Amino acid sequence: MNAKMTIAKEFRIGDIDKRIYGSFIEHLGRAVYGGIYEPDHATADEDGFRKDVIELVKKLNVPVVRYPGGNFVSGYNWEDGVGPVEKRPKRLDLAWGTTEPNYFGTNEFMKWCKKADTECMMAVNLGTRDAEAARNLVEYCNHKGGSAWSDLRIAHGYKEPHGIKLWCLGNEMDGAWQMGAKTAKEYGRTALEASKVMKWIDPSIETVLCGSSSRNSSTFGQWEVESLEIAYDSVDYVSLHQYYDNKSDDIQSFLARTLELDEFIYSVICACDYVKAKKRSKKTINLSFDEWNVWYHSKNRPFDKWSISPPLLEDIYNFEDALLVGSMLITLLRHCDRIKIACLAQLVNVIAPIFTKTGGGVFEQTIFFPFMHLSNYGRGAALLPLMECPKYDCKEFTDVPYLEAIATFDEENGEVSIFCVNKSLDENAVLDVNLMDFEGYAPYEFISMDGFDKKAENSFDNVVVRPHGNALPKLDGSILTVSMKPLSWNVIRLKKA
Repeated sequence: MNAKMTIAKEFRIGDIDKRIYGSFIEHLGRAVYGGIYEPDHATADEDGFRKDVIELVKKLNVPVVRYPGGNFVSGYNWEDGVGPVEKRPKRLDLAWGTTEPNYFGTNEFMKWCKKADTECMMAVNLGTRDAEAARNLVEYCNHKGGSAWSDLRIAHGYKEPHGIKLWCLGNEMDGAWQMGAKTAKEYGRTALEASKVMKWIDPSIETVLCGSSSRNSSTFGQWEVESLEIAYDSVDYVSLHQYYDNKSDDIQSFLARTLELDEFIYSVICACDYVKAKKRSKKTINLSFDEWNVWYHSKNRPFDKWSISPPLLEDIYNFEDALLVGSMLITLLRHCDRIKIACLAQLVNVIAPIFTKTGGGVFEQTIFFPFMHLSNYGRGAALLPLMECPKYDCKEFTDVPYLEAIATFDEENGEVSIFCVNKSLDENAVLDVNLMDFEGYAPYEFISMDGFDKKAENSFDNVVVRPHGNALPKLDGSILTVSMKPLSWNVIRLKKA
């Protein structure tokens, strides 16, 4: 299979906000307890944080982590998770049918963020609570001192404010499964008032309005418009959530899901811009894709109800999952002019790239590696390539390009990176890349993941699905020729001599 790709500096989509490589930690399953926090573990530091997990989080180079939910946040009283641990109450978590011991809360998470070289994207409870609780949390976290809530933080041993800049106004508030679910108009009013008073406490913060919980929601589109019509002037982003599965075991349709994802993103942009036009506003609402991943291997596995941190939603990912995760990230970058934040859900154990054994080891899941490559090398500006490549039809889609690709240009460091998935089951792809105005740039690294069975998984004993280096592609004038194997993830890095 032969294909052509043309990139140029003028093909700039927009600057890549580093927060597009964010992730998510919810009080769910073993994400916190046994994941990032395990005081009795051999690698635990003085605060009970697993250092082996922190090391892998740093390899992913995650700039922001959403916390503490998710469905959990709609029933969470943040006050339960601060102050002396021995005085914190145990609560029944109705979202997941477990017991939350509150050994770990806001201040512990902020301390963990510093050690993991990341920042917090804090979610507030707008399900069972309201604007009052939300603005009190902002005061507790961000106000310097001299007020009741900020002085309470200081009394808890945190003299300096946390300075959290990004705040989610609830979670999936249109979902019937959500505690305190609302209509679009009810939620719009609640979000408006919460965002308003939160920003009165700290005008430097940004807030994220909940979009529909799914593209398949019966109110999708209408929800975005109706809630934005009320809250538009006070909020900065609208959220999107999307998970994909391959229950039908149709890999070609599975890898084509990015066509659907692209349409979903475009639809939300249209809804935001419709409200902007209707309000005659000069303000543009951008997107926060703050939940996305592959999720289906672990649903509905039994556990002991009301237990503490049982293993929930612990998907073990395979090679085909890694190919879709890479393709989804490429799709997000194609919209980086409007998507400023995205969170791979989640970070540890719960549908996550990092998997631990409580009291034991840790390993990188298959999806760890494409995320790591893009987060570390996909910086600067995204360039929309001109592509010429064959297409295929499958059960659910037609005209699916065999190659999913994006280029990034880090002008400051003089680097160009090309990311590409070959979705063909059995054909090598020979890609000729016209570098146009990148004179003097030459390849210095070619990484790929290929040759694995599509169902191959990693484990504690063997991380079999992992990237490897290749011989550098041939450069003839401005044409770079790359050969990519069937079902492969590919990263080509170039640097100016």
